[in-house]
Amino acid sequence: RQRQLGFEYAKKCPARHYARKNIGYLLAMASGASIITETDDDNIPLDGFWTQRNRQLKTAVCEEPGWVNVYKYFSEQNVWPRGFVLDELTKGIPPYENLEVKDCDCPIQQNLADENPDVDAVYRLILPLPVNFKSGRSVAMSNQTWCPFNSQNTTWWPDAYKLLYLPAYCSFRMTDIWRSFVAQRIAWENNWLIYFGEPTMRQERNEHNLMRDFSDEVPGYLNNKSICDELSKLNLQSGIDNIGDNLKKCYQKLIEMSLVGIEELELLNAWLSDIAKI
Repeated sequence: RQRQLGFEYAKKCPARHYARKNIGYLLAMASGASIITETDDDNIPLDGFWTQRNRQLKTAVCEEPGWVNVYKYFSEQNVWPRGFVLDELTKGIPPYENLEVKDCDCPIQQNLADENPDVDAVYRLILPLPVNFKSGRSVAMSNQTWCPFNSQNTTWWPDAYKLLYLPAYCSFRMTDIWRSFVAQRIAWENNWLIYFGEPTMRQERNEHNLMRDFSDEVPGYLNNKSICDELSKLNLQSGIDNIGDNLKKCYQKLIEMSLVGIEELELLNAWLSDIAKI
């Protein structure tokens, strides 16, 4: 049925892969969705999930260059998001009370999840759960500030829809993380900030083999810092009309780094072609 939808992407994407979530995004775009909010099947909405979302926000802004562990703004526990660079975990962050509150354009917004949040296998193997985050606060990450975000409780506005693209020819545990790095890099060109907000979900995690998760996350542990270093060096163009070309440049770099398969370009071209038709 997915192959009969009329999307080139649906015909080309590998079966039984998380990246087929891209087909859901295309269906949402085709239906005229004014925003797309995504989650996973083991996340349960809290009351706050149903509140009105706004792209333009007044919020605290972190302008610290480099890696910033956003979870530190929401918890006193030693906890970090999946995809965060392990050798940056001891780095301090600017105190929340010292962050300047600004008007921000945030067409990509990540809200956190309580109880069993999206942490990596290293955390799950050695540190305690559950984790419950602070409510009533938010922070936006400015240009040159890196922090991964996931596909479990994220809202996108139409200008950023092309950046929803999940790569298929890479580690399963990195597909949404590497998407987030590409999206952040392109967001910088448009003066968009990446917003992180209070928990509006709780997760009752599906059964996982943690050592298999660890193995699937090794490409991230070893390469996430170099990925972002290389993406930072790319010569990208501002403007919504250039997002497609910028995506191609970013994924070409990941292919050159032997982290994403060359087959990804055919899928990405199909994705962009389907969106153009929509």
